[in-house]
Amino acid sequence: MYSSEMRYSKEHEWIKIDDNIITIGITNFAQESLGDVVYLELPELGSSISQFKKFGEIESVKAVSELFAPISGKITEINSKIETSPELINSSPHKDGWILKVESSNLNEVDLLLTKEEYMKII
Repeated sequence: MYSSEMRYSKEHEWIKIDDNIITIGITNFAQESLGDVVYLELPELGSSISQFKKFGEIESVKAVSELFAPISGKITEINSKIETSPELINSSPHKDGWILKVESSNLNEVDLLLTKEEYMKII
């Protein structure tokens, strides 16, 4: 489930890098802690997010939690599947339940994120 190809934030988001396009989601640990996800509030396509700054909210049956950007960039895609089926975040948090894709404005920010091994130590 957790991959050495991904990087992780202390706020339990993950990224996967494909050239300078970064896919962002929340970790399995985060979705288990939240419980059943029922709604997401996300920024608009084409807007920018900044590393470690709030970019949205995720609502579950238990609580509303903030989403923090693991990396800075311009939003190039929003996962339309989770807008109509937010439960994908629970059933497939590291694959089909991804949240955003961004074009990175600074790939050096990846160095500020955790490796799989570092992330496993904090959970």
